[in-house]
Amino acid sequence: MTRYSDSFFSPVSLKNFVRALRLPFIAASLFPYIAGSFFFKNEWSSGLFFFGFVAVASTHLSGNLINDYSDSKSGVDWEDRTFYGFFGGSKLIQEGVFNEKFYLFSALAFSFLAAFSVLVTAVCLGSIRVLIYFLFILILAFSYSHAPFRLSYNYLGEAVIFLLFGPACVMGGYFLQTEVFPDLRSFSLSLPFGFFTTAILFVNEVPDYPDDRKAMKKTWVSILGHEQSYWVYCFLVAMGYGAVILNVAIGNLGWMSLLTVFSVFMPYKAAWILMLYYQNKKKLIESSKLTIGLHHLVSLIIIGDIMI
Repeated sequence: MTRYSDSFFSPVSLKNFVRALRLPFIAASLFPYIAGSFFFKNEWSSGLFFFGFVAVASTHLSGNLINDYSDSKSGVDWEDRTFYGFFGGSKLIQEGVFNEKFYLFSALAFSFLAAFSVLVTAVCLGSIRVLIYFLFILILAFSYSHAPFRLSYNYLGEAVIFLLFGPACVMGGYFLQTEVFPDLRSFSLSLPFGFFTTAILFVNEVPDYPDDRKAMKKTWVSILGHEQSYWVYCFLVAMGYGAVILNVAIGNLGWMSLLTVFSVFMPYKAAWILMLYYQNKKKLIESSKLTIGLHHLVSLIIIGDIMI
């Protein structure tokens, strides 16, 4: 096993760093950002899009890192040290590959990269507003799991994820291209992304529920218990589809976006797994995969609709 003291640039260490970043999940923030950026079809700045892209990606990765750091500090990630890939954290601290300081310093490094990118956009726009918005988002991202607020430990994690991966990303991308904020149309466009990303978080909280309960981490799963959690999952998915239909109805999206309804077999199967196998972590990996696939498919259809 590669340890923290080994060369960071070895192939195994780089693979572990990608795992620590949870890099495959980056689409959850980049897809809504792209949708918001291309929603305005008149003048379009590739430079602002690029620096915004870096800021969004870096903030997301910073949040992933600080989440693992905080969940290690609280003890929740030590309850089950198995790496599942989709929930329960990267487990690299528990495996002794990287230590907590590595996660903390890496999170801060990505935060500074995000801040630099936002500073460039602020200079280009000649407005300090973008810095104020970014500061609020960064504080919210860190407060998701880090002290003193630890929002994800107090029933607020799902709401934070909805805001960060829905309105913040979509309206942020729209703002960089238009300098318009707040805006009702871009907020409406953000709703499908917010609901489907929250569904990803929730479906990943179900297998984590026994460990979260031991660590006094209160998520929405603890409201009904994991045996009834599929009802909340179905609600989030239904709201996501409803938000797509709403955007078509008000003219934000075209009829192409209604193709998203043909993906309904994915959450149906995921909910069925949640209902029958809520105590089987290995089986619940499939429900996570299905929900991530649902998010990506719906996102790509919406982005394609916007760009056509």
